[in-house]
Amino acid sequence: MFVGPSLILMLIFIAAPLVTVFWNSFYVTKPQYEKVEVETCTPGFPKPKCTTAVKQLPLLDENGKVVTETSFVGLESYINVLEPNRLRAALEALDWNALNNIEFWQALRFTLLFTLVTMPLVIGTGLLIALTVNGTIQSIKGPVIFVSLLPFIITPVIGALSIRWLFIGDGILTAALEAWLDRDIAMFAQGWTIEILMYVYRVWHVAPFAFVVFYAGLQTLNNDTLESAIVDGANRFERLRYVVIPHLMPLIIFVLLIHLMDAYRVFEEIVGFSSQAYVISLQWLTYDFLMPDEAGTRSISRASASAMLTMVGIIVLLVIPLRRAWRDRRKIH
Repeated sequence: MFVGPSLILMLIFIAAPLVTVFWNSFYVTKPQYEKVEVETCTPGFPKPKCTTAVKQLPLLDENGKVVTETSFVGLESYINVLEPNRLRAALEALDWNALNNIEFWQALRFTLLFTLVTMPLVIGTGLLIALTVNGTIQSIKGPVIFVSLLPFIITPVIGALSIRWLFIGDGILTAALEAWLDRDIAMFAQGWTIEILMYVYRVWHVAPFAFVVFYAGLQTLNNDTLESAIVDGANRFERLRYVVIPHLMPLIIFVLLIHLMDAYRVFEEIVGFSSQAYVISLQWLTYDFLMPDEAGTRSISRASASAMLTMVGIIVLLVIPLRRAWRDRRKIH
């Protein structure tokens, strides 16, 4: 009875949508069209000039809704997303540009790099802030903690837009760099500079979360153990390596898991930095498939396949830290 409501909510809001997305990835729903003769007349005197053309228009039912047909396509949507033929040709030719022109693999490259580069930076920066605040005198700890948490409070899209406005065009920081280096700088004219700004923003935005977790863990650290290490002649680095980090390791794994799941679904940075022309992510690719084309149709099946592939990637990344956490738990018990 205690866990029943949670299980029901998980089935409704997690399991059911996942099953629906998985089902949609194997089926394609297309609108039905009919050929209709359309007469177009231009103004004229004494008689207008009229031409007749045959056009394909969506077939409507008696209620005025577009008639659709759903058909099973198997793995076709996954093949359309992965584009294995283009991938094979690019690998055989060792053509990096051709590989980067395939949307899924371009998105996968950035998503993996973004996740794996920012992960140690977030954990390291959060731990450094936590150690610094923990060693700060008591009278100023409150203001220091408040200032350290400000980046995490800001809405992600607003934070990304703020960083973008600081650097784009004649932004404040761009103007300062141009004056310092005495040369023109265009931070948003190439993909690699945009990626660097995204990495910096993610670390700036998420490191406060790691700081809060590690700071809470430091409050439970046994001072007797630290004093014993000092008596034994351990320096600051040795105390950090052999006492503090082992004590915080469960929290480090927790932050690592949260970061992997969150960073692999990177989306706000793509929107905030308007990087679609240079850099895209797997989550943005799924979103792009869901956007209606000129005919108003959406690629629901390809979007579902992209979402499932994204979920598989997250599971693969989580395997190693989850196995580590499971082994540590078994050792404890």
